Amino acid sequence: MKANRIHNFNPGPAALPLPVLEEIQASFLDFEGTGMSITEVSHRSKQFEAVLNDAVDRTRRLLQLDDRFKVLFLQGGASLQFCMIPMNFLRDGENADYVNTGTWSTKAIKEARILNKQVQVVASSEDRNFSYIPREIAFTPDAAYVHITSNNTIKGTQWPAFPDSGAIPLVADMSSDILSRRFDASKFGLIYAGAQKNIGPAGVCMVIIRDDMLSRVPATLPTMLSYTTFADKNSLFNTPPCFAIYTVQIVLKWLEDTIGGLAPMAALNRRKADVLYGAIDASEFYRGTADTDSRSLMNVTFRLPSEDLEKRFVAQAMENGLGGLKGHRSVGGCRASIYNPTPLAAVEALVDFMRTFEKKNG
Repeated sequence: MKANRIHNFNPGPAALPLPVLEEIQASFLDFEGTGMSITEVSHRSKQFEAVLNDAVDRTRRLLQLDDRFKVLFLQGGASLQFCMIPMNFLRDGENADYVNTGTWSTKAIKEARILNKQVQVVASSEDRNFSYIPREIAFTPDAAYVHITSNNTIKGTQWPAFPDSGAIPLVADMSSDILSRRFDASKFGLIYAGAQKNIGPAGVCMVIIRDDMLSRVPATLPTMLSYTTFADKNSLFNTPPCFAIYTVQIVLKWLEDTIGGLAPMAALNRRKADVLYGAIDASEFYRGTADTDSRSLMNVTFRLPSEDLEKRFVAQAMENGLGGLKGHRSVGGCRASIYNPTPLAAVEALVDFMRTFEKKNG
């Protein structure tokens, strides 16, 4: 019996590729002939170690990571990284640069300052309600690192190209656009991403860390807050979220083997965004909220002429099998999250509904 599935535009937890869900379903009760579910297999078993190592290897290939990088899977989500990063990398007397482009950047800055760490906001788009990505940035020459948020789920903005920080390592929260496009990972000292937006389910955070950053980690940190703990044990210091990591591995296999890697994935993501933004721009009924040159390819935010119309839009969209279109509670409006797993057909169905809704209500 075919499942009654909607077009899912949720911002996170978000859509997963249907072939991934089907593979999980097929093997859920008997994983790799073990007679056990993946949720029952020991994290110390050879079967789970193979899952973990394959996820690491696929990440390394997709991002073309050299031997300086380690790929880790941690718990606590991206939010725990907000404090772990300054704890691990900011020594006494040092400072770090932060670029504030929205809610999650603001939270990262707050956590660093709670620890009494010296951080300075070297650029911000708060002056225009985080509707753009700052371009001209003067980084502090002796900063320990530069922290950015690559994509902003709430405000619908994304770095079109990453800033040149020179010799200062970049640290990036890529929770909502990890593996959506190609970029030079060698410039980054650390990349972190909560899986539940673009590469898996909630419950695990991917951390990609360069060796020179690991050398900065002090020995005085609590064990579970030190990157060294997990780097030394291949993410197996304690029991990891096995099912979440397994799902990430299957998503990575889909991305690498079915889609063909980051280049075709980026082309598809651009196509989806062009279709949706094209419909918004061609209308006087819908209005995008982000500056054109800063628009996200992952989270398309837009407004209708009134809040009442927005409520009706979201409700009627759901009735038509289009879910997750309500904007974040802090800003209102509407938002379509079109991450890697969202098919072009879903975006086309949304655009068809938008045109019909406008004709009836415009």
